Amino acid sequence: MLQGIRAASEHWLGKIVLAIIFSLLMFGIGIYGVEDLVRGGGSSAVATVGDTKISAEKVRQSYQNQLERYQVQLKRALSPEQARSLGLDRQVMSQLITEAALDQKTRDLGLAVPDSTVLRAIREEKSFQNAQGQFEPQLFYQTLQRAGLNEQGFVREQRSVIARIQLAEAVSGGITVPTALREAVHRYTTERRAVSYLFLQPSDAGQIPAPSDDELKTWYEGNKDRFRAPEYRTVNILVVDPEAVAQSEPVSDEDARKAYDLNKNRYGLPEKRTIQQIVFPDAASAESARKEIEEGTKTFDQVAEARGTSGQELTLGTLSRDELFDKAVGEAAFALPEGGVSQPVKGQFGQVLLRVTKIEPGTVKSFDEVSGEIRKTLALQRAKDKIDDMRDAIEDQRASAKSLADIAAERKLALVAVQAVDGQGKAPDGNRVAGIPDADTTLPAIFRAEIGGDNEPLRTKSGGFIWYDVTKIDAAHDKPFDEVKDAVKTGWMTAETAKRLQTKGRELVEKLDKGASIEDVAKEVGVNPQETSDLARNQPKDMLTSDVVNLIFATPVEKSGSAASGDTRAVFKVTSASVPAFVPDSPSDRTVTQNFQSAIADDVLSQYIADVQKNAGVKVDQAALRKVFGGEY
Repeated sequence: MLQGIRAASEHWLGKIVLAIIFSLLMFGIGIYGVEDLVRGGGSSAVATVGDTKISAEKVRQSYQNQLERYQVQLKRALSPEQARSLGLDRQVMSQLITEAALDQKTRDLGLAVPDSTVLRAIREEKSFQNAQGQFEPQLFYQTLQRAGLNEQGFVREQRSVIARIQLAEAVSGGITVPTALREAVHRYTTERRAVSYLFLQPSDAGQIPAPSDDELKTWYEGNKDRFRAPEYRTVNILVVDPEAVAQSEPVSDEDARKAYDLNKNRYGLPEKRTIQQIVFPDAASAESARKEIEEGTKTFDQVAEARGTSGQELTLGTLSRDELFDKAVGEAAFALPEGGVSQPVKGQFGQVLLRVTKIEPGTVKSFDEVSGEIRKTLALQRAKDKIDDMRDAIEDQRASAKSLADIAAERKLALVAVQAVDGQGKAPDGNRVAGIPDADTTLPAIFRAEIGGDNEPLRTKSGGFIWYDVTKIDAAHDKPFDEVKDAVKTGWMTAETAKRLQTKGRELVEKLDKGASIEDVAKEVGVNPQETSDLARNQPKDMLTSDVVNLIFATPVEKSGSAASGDTRAVFKVTSASVPAFVPDSPSDRTVTQNFQSAIADDVLSQYIADVQKNAGVKVDQAALRKVFGGEY
């Protein structure tokens, strides 16, 4: 069953209905609604699909999980503004509404997934199996623990996921791809062409007379957008950053040592033990085996072998106390001496006997070794606690009409004064303006602001705040002709050269189509003709760019054409085209079938889901949604 779920996740169907992906669990990455499964949803509904409510807490936690996944993929933190620009909030709401609609439909249809199906799906999942392909309870619980899930929540969510996928597969399954479509794709992807061609160089345009001022002005009027100065803004920026504040927060020896004494275990490696475990069906069996070991009748290994446990299955691993999901097992294992065998222990998976084969003592760094790290951590923590108070104080000063420059001087904070910056972060000289904090977030905010506007501070990636005051706006404008005359002349010459090459190319194409050879027309312009074959769509080859190649494929065989290629122009004649025979059910045909089958199924399923949502009725509480995400919807 779970293999089908995994396969479904390869296309859009899976992306819609798959709320839990096992492979992500293995890395401990959050999934849709993980925290909600553990904590339970909130009472306020952000959206309602039929009778199914989507709580604010579920939306909030799903959004946070999605944000964390993006940050892992991008390997950097995202500010709320950046996350919004990526559309994460809308992705989350679309996902939750889709899931709610499918859940509503499965209930309406009376679909139910029995316990046996869920259990079989879990047991067949590769992520929970050992090297021998057998379901491993320890691995199952350890995986859930790393993902922050409990068993009940996981099973409940899997039951919903399986029901959604069964419904989706019933709607979109069994779709076939028409033979005509497969043949068309085959022709498009496998056709190959051969051409003869030549290139016209800028020098082939001939001597171009210098343009008059009237010609330049006319061309300038038609191409003013090329010579338009962007909007520039002058702005003062004040940043309160936790790390900067931390540098002014001295930490005493006494405070640093107190922190060290309270958290010694953080400054070193915890004790680890290599633990072996034998699972028994009941307490009596475990007690009987323990007596055999005590009396010397059997060794621990012999008991394990008799129970069908050996090799990797016998050893839980070399773990610290905190790494053991089963607390009872952890307490018992860490109470044993090296080589010792425990009394029967009632664990999560039944009665067990434990043996510790190796003990790796924990280590703790001295205070002197970690004092610098402790001071930095304490200072940063205090700075973060202080940041909100500083924000309130600065906001009070701004409310009393104090400028950022005055506030910075009074509080001895650095002020970033930007004289002119455009929307791309560049100064009038074309160089990037340095010193703008979190520029990808701050610049858009600056260009949304007005002079003298009451701007809300921006939150920095590090947890600080950014204030900004726009003091001057130089609107975008067309640069005067006299200011850009030299650039206009260069542009005119380039355009005139391209125009003449286009005319020359058209003349050569006409001659080729009337029967002239490529050698004849090449000799006329004094260049060497070229030949190439095995051209494929969208693939550049030799001197031919992909744009020129695509025009070649748009030209009939034995016909000619020309196309711009940088500052040159290609003139070509298509000499042949070939397409391999279409073989149904060949490897390539099966690939095409698989790809289009998924695409067609996606379209069918998307239409079905839209219809389900329409019939069920989707209601979104805009006020509640703004409280979760902020902004307008």
